[in-house]
Amino acid sequence: NTSSIPLYYPAMMADGSDQSADVRPQFGNRFLKEESDVFSHNAWDQVEWDEEQESSAKEMVSKNSGGPSEEIQQDLLTNSWEKWDKFYGIHANRFFKDRHWLFTEFQELEEGERKLLEVGCGPGNTIFPILEHCADDQVFVYGCDFSPTAVEIVKTHELYREDRCKAFVCDISSKDMDIPIEEGTLDFITMIFVLSALNPEDMQHCISNLSRYLKPGGQILFRDYGRYDLAQLRFKNGRCLAENFYARGDGTKVYFFTQEELDKLFTNAGLVKVQNIVDRRLQVNRARKLKMYRIWIQCKYMKPLL
Repeated sequence: NTSSIPLYYPAMMADGSDQSADVRPQFGNRFLKEESDVFSHNAWDQVEWDEEQESSAKEMVSKNSGGPSEEIQQDLLTNSWEKWDKFYGIHANRFFKDRHWLFTEFQELEEGERKLLEVGCGPGNTIFPILEHCADDQVFVYGCDFSPTAVEIVKTHELYREDRCKAFVCDISSKDMDIPIEEGTLDFITMIFVLSALNPEDMQHCISNLSRYLKPGGQILFRDYGRYDLAQLRFKNGRCLAENFYARGDGTKVYFFTQEELDKLFTNAGLVKVQNIVDRRLQVNRARKLKMYRIWIQCKYMKPLL
């Protein structure tokens, strides 16, 4: 029952419409041709909006653009790690689903020996599916999060072995970010619903800093919220911190991107576009006859070869 799941959190619905499934078809494979068929499946791909729907979404965003008091806003914009640390202290590893869909959308993760970094690793929802899926000698996974509680959860997982992975605390929003990885050595950096949690003014130096750790030909694999996603439209007035940037009730934050904004962030960091696409998905609750329009953006950007 997807309607009972709060859509304000990064990745609750990021792994497709059927939360009980371990894998899902790559997006773009199921199209709604007849409106009368809408409730015959849990989800439909690439559902285009008409002008009326687009206009309605813009109006809803305009109505929810009011912000909190200056004092509350200042608190929300600082000490972000404390909000996420409290979140993981409450929910531990019970909130998000493991991302077994990664190998469908990012098939590069299955190819050859590789070293990768999961940014914003949380309790390991990307790390451990990768370790389960790949042979011992094929992959080494680093994971970082600015929540010490999340990192500790990763380290206590039964699959955590330091010969296969290393988790550490890191604030990727810091201009002086420093991580225990040699620059120019990573094949992949995964950023799954994490950049949207940063203050917008920190996003460019975050991407620029991370790109230094990619080897030539290495890629950032990215998926996050798109502009006018249902989660954005559901925010109430008083939660908006800046244009398209909101605070949830627990103090964690979320931004909603356009393709153009993301392309600028990555290319300004010296990376080259491999993929930048919008995943427009209509999810339905067949029991309650509800329609939920989700919009995510998926990107792959590569460090140029020497």
